[in-house]
Amino acid sequence: MFADVSKDLRAARAATFLYFALNGFVLGIWVVHIPAIEHRSGISHATLGSLLLVLGGGAFIGMQIAGPLTDRFGARRVVPLSALFLSAALVLPGLSTNGWALGAALLVLGLGNGCLDVSMNAHAVQVEAGYRRPVMSAFHALFSLGGVLASLLAARTLSWGWSPATTLTAVSVLSLVIAAGSFPGLLAKPQSTAPGADVASVKPSWRSTPPRIWILAALALMLMLSEGAAADWSVLAMRDVLDAQPATAALAYGAFATAMTVGRLLIDRIAARFGPVAVLRWGSALAASALVLVVWSPSIPVALAGWTLFGAGLAGTIPQLFSAAGHTDPAAAATNVSRVAGLGYLGMLAGPAVIGALTHVTRLNHAFLLPLIFCVIAAVTAPMLRASRSQASTTEPAYVNAHSAN
Repeated sequence: MFADVSKDLRAARAATFLYFALNGFVLGIWVVHIPAIEHRSGISHATLGSLLLVLGGGAFIGMQIAGPLTDRFGARRVVPLSALFLSAALVLPGLSTNGWALGAALLVLGLGNGCLDVSMNAHAVQVEAGYRRPVMSAFHALFSLGGVLASLLAARTLSWGWSPATTLTAVSVLSLVIAAGSFPGLLAKPQSTAPGADVASVKPSWRSTPPRIWILAALALMLMLSEGAAADWSVLAMRDVLDAQPATAALAYGAFATAMTVGRLLIDRIAARFGPVAVLRWGSALAASALVLVVWSPSIPVALAGWTLFGAGLAGTIPQLFSAAGHTDPAAAATNVSRVAGLGYLGMLAGPAVIGALTHVTRLNHAFLLPLIFCVIAAVTAPMLRASRSQASTTEPAYVNAHSAN
């Protein structure tokens, strides 16, 4: 019997890897083609910025819809349907010829992204519960790798002269095949250790969400705002503050993203050894220390080292928050994940705008003091990942309880 369960879990883990990579791949293809799609639609940069908020709003709505649906009907149903929906929606931006059409396309694409994001993370929590050791960070690393593959593929198709419509349609068809083919590996039922949980009877609401989940969501908002700030402002900071050449400045985001991806491939072993509280505490502390280098860097190499350490520090933090939210109550795992992911996503969207607003009153490098403060707050409040004693006996995986003193 153990062999059968182990085989099922391995298949479920492989399927979850594929869905995370698929999500990153689809979004990556869209991101790489933004300039071409903007030109085809005949819109300005300002209009594009507004439409990207529509994409984010659609994702937030999708997250809140998919959470209760996943708890009610199961990740095995919602994950593949969400992946199929997202894959099909990818065609729409490439066919858009004006701002209104592109806005509608991005709303639909955002809905699909939000639904898949929450449902696949909820399934990842189930897989982690079955393994009884950390596996969440590796899933998030596959999302990043999916984006890398998308950029490489797009670079090739653009060199061939393919239009956005052609590339996005081809990727949509490929993604539909992957989404449908990965379905059999998903778990038929949650790997819950909570006795008497009746998933079908749960009717979660915003009012019934536990306070602990809102605290985790607030931490996700702060840390993902910090991540968004790095993604959008690291290169510009290198150029404006340190007068780096364009090619050198581009290394700032490359160093950050590479460190984050590699870190997520390694962080599960660290979490298994020291516990998620330690990962959040020391990861956030490392990120804060890294921003000290960024803010007061005297040279380009020091700043690059800062962005590298910042990515390494943040790498394991968000997966720990998602995992903690999902394990708080297996019967409402997806809904709880949707709360944390939803506010976190809003933080990532707000990050660039918040940093931009701060540059009106201070230098760009000094604006990074805000994410530095957020990282310090996350380090100090890391014990929130620890479940209460009543929860620890039924809902938290063994590796969390083993390190409750961290």
